[in-house]
Amino acid sequence: MTEPVSAVHADPRRWATLAIVVLSLVIVVLDSTVLNVAIPTILRDFHTELPSLQWVLTGYSLTFATLLIIGGRLGDIYGPRRMFIIGAALFGFGSLLASEATSVPTLLIGEALIEGIGASLMMPATLAILSTTFDGAERAKAFAIWGATAGAGVAFGPAVGGFLTTNYSWRWSFRINLVVAPLAIIGALLFIQRSRSTGPRQRVDIPGALLIASGMFCLVFALSEGGHYGWISPVRALTILGWEAWPSTRAISAIPIVFVIAVVLLSGFYVYERRCERAARDPLFEFGQLSHLGFRYGLLTTAVLAMGQLGFLFVLPVFLQNGKHLSAVDNGLWLLPSGLFIILGAQLGGRMTRRINTTLVVRYGLALEAVGLCAIAAVITPRLTLLSLMPGFALFGIGLGFASSQLTNVILSDIPKDHAGAASGANTTVRQIGAALGIAIIGSLLSTQTIRNAIDRVAGSTLPPGLKAQTIGQLHTSGVGFTPPSGISAADATTLRTTIESSIAAGARPALLFAAAVVSIGAALSLLIPKLDQPGNDENLDAIETIDPVEALDALAHR
Repeated sequence: MTEPVSAVHADPRRWATLAIVVLSLVIVVLDSTVLNVAIPTILRDFHTELPSLQWVLTGYSLTFATLLIIGGRLGDIYGPRRMFIIGAALFGFGSLLASEATSVPTLLIGEALIEGIGASLMMPATLAILSTTFDGAERAKAFAIWGATAGAGVAFGPAVGGFLTTNYSWRWSFRINLVVAPLAIIGALLFIQRSRSTGPRQRVDIPGALLIASGMFCLVFALSEGGHYGWISPVRALTILGWEAWPSTRAISAIPIVFVIAVVLLSGFYVYERRCERAARDPLFEFGQLSHLGFRYGLLTTAVLAMGQLGFLFVLPVFLQNGKHLSAVDNGLWLLPSGLFIILGAQLGGRMTRRINTTLVVRYGLALEAVGLCAIAAVITPRLTLLSLMPGFALFGIGLGFASSQLTNVILSDIPKDHAGAASGANTTVRQIGAALGIAIIGSLLSTQTIRNAIDRVAGSTLPPGLKAQTIGQLHTSGVGFTPPSGISAADATTLRTTIESSIAAGARPALLFAAAVVSIGAALSLLIPKLDQPGNDENLDAIETIDPVEALDALAHR
């Protein structure tokens, strides 16, 4: 159990601390997206196939989601500064290993495993550090900057990854971390305050950690990979580094089995933790904290919100690359304005808390996001221009900035500081689950609507009957990634490209509208969150601006 040192709000090192944690946030958030645009290059360099590389791409998210609650609780027990330094060191070492990788297993260990562990220690720790370093109005500013950086980082990731891959090497996506991680460690040693113990050190709940880690791994894996391997019937074999763990000839896919295992493990975690809580045996996570209405309903809102946000961050890039045929670099550049609007929204949201209720800022943000998604859906056509996206970008980005910079402030306002790390990890874990569920549902909607529209258009076209049958067969297997077969006439190829572009647009619109509906549900759920402050009351203002630790873990909704 730890407490901040005295007079933290007068510490002249506080702004250096903010710079350190924001810098570390950038590399953690970028790492979740920066490598995606380099997939074709890595496949060529390693002479491998996509299924093998898939574990590298999803492994970072799986490791991160699996260990967040554990990492946050370790910060509660041993101090967030210590966990931040350990996490940054692991993150840097994993980046070094990944940057020099010459095979998929080495890249998997460096990127997915070691970096993922480091990130799960760093993220809850940095937010706990900010909550104890800043006070009052300065705390609101610090978390607004943090929220803006986290929210915009995912939008900037594809542009950074595309630039580095095109002009230098995909390895520089990791080599950047080799500069930032040591700087973060040195900065932490020089500027971040130590925490002091105020009582007997609590024990580490190892059985609870094993249950939550294995259960979360199974749950997030099933949600994120169900479409890839098949929700019920197997689509393809489940392979792990070349080993066929679940053949495609089985009567049922591996995904339902993994779901059942996840439910059993997580149910066991709940029962065990409640027993520890009643016996006062230092549980990993106190489910009794859910009696706080802001925490309980805030987590529900966060999960639904994460689902909806992925509608934008998943659907639009797919449309730009497959429907507009933009390069990875241009795709990233088209998304940059949304990141700038997120930064603007986070700053405006932080300022608005001085004038209106903080919970209202979250509600306004959710409403703006929903309207923004509808505006983007309305302009999705093969003739889409960047200018036509700007109104939707502005509404969505500013709304996301409002919500992401303030929602977690409200969620954790009643959580004791010595439990802030674990609660912060729970908040981000919920967002990861919502994000994975959003990708699964919205991605499936995009794919099925695209395929259905494309098949209908191909069937009603003037294409030769043989080409029609071949195209329809390929559409069922390739979906939005369909490309016209070689050896056909230029006129038929043009017809097929036009058909696919129009079909992807037709599939993207309902997917975005579904995302808007989900965000609207999140706005409705936010009505259950109690109002925690009154504008104009300085005493209450300080209370709401005690954002107890984690607001930027919201950014991982963009993954």
